[in-house]
Amino acid sequence: MSDSGVYRSGYAALIGRPNVGKSTLMNRMLGEKLSIVTEKPQTTRNRILGIKTTERFQALFLDTPGIHTVKHRLNEIMLKAALSALEDADLILFLVEPVLEVNEEDQWICHKLEKVKTPVILIINKIDTIRPENLLPLIREYGSLLTFKEVIPVSALTGEGVPDLEVLIPSFLPEGPRYYPEENLTDLSERFMISEMIREKIIQQTQKEIPYAAAVVVEAVRKREGADLVDVEAVIYIEKESQKGILIGKHGKRLKEIGVMVRPEIEGLLNSRVYLKLWVKVRKGWRDHSGMLKEMGFDISLHN
Repeated sequence: MSDSGVYRSGYAALIGRPNVGKSTLMNRMLGEKLSIVTEKPQTTRNRILGIKTTERFQALFLDTPGIHTVKHRLNEIMLKAALSALEDADLILFLVEPVLEVNEEDQWICHKLEKVKTPVILIINKIDTIRPENLLPLIREYGSLLTFKEVIPVSALTGEGVPDLEVLIPSFLPEGPRYYPEENLTDLSERFMISEMIREKIIQQTQKEIPYAAAVVVEAVRKREGADLVDVEAVIYIEKESQKGILIGKHGKRLKEIGVMVRPEIEGLLNSRVYLKLWVKVRKGWRDHSGMLKEMGFDISLHN
């Protein structure tokens, strides 16, 4: 509790283009890995809630999909998930990269932000990749597009500047209760978190279209009777037979590698030894099929 006795709580939405570091920053502020992180854009597909609770405040971070060009119904759902977070948020954290000039995508986001009354903090991420003398002109250029409450340069990867941001956030949150118990890090289900862990390894182990054509559905998480063991069964859906062969690999090698890589993370989540079964199935055109998207856990109400 603060000196004034006021407790603050509210939503802080992280928005920006794909691959600007939203998930890395949220994980850094939470002190734990919640959102999956890869070098490939459009890794985050759903809106992820991360909860940071202290004696003075509870910040509910919304890690959103990167704002990008719509190609499939899935992309439209991802875009609307990101934009709808603007309506729910008490504070918007707009992440950008330290490029030499503002690109069209960020200009479009600034135009969208002009229409909301929510305070916006501009976060220039990856400052470890830019010369200091180039930072001020970039801040001025963004300032000509939108009035920001604060501008904070950070490196989500190294942690530089993040404490300055963390000090600011509570002051923008309204007075309110703790919405979640102190020990809660998220509201995500175990099955969703397991599916994301598996998908992260698929993205890391495959190239070209496969990371974007793959979806994971966890069909079972069962405690085995009389043993310290949990059976986890998951299906990886892709769009083409050719992708299936690549994902499985020769004699099942790649699929086995994915299982070996992800199993320790699932065991850490479930606090138990895990027997993991993975299958690969073809669902042609699933990214454009509302029924399949719903079956795979996407909120199709975000698609008109």
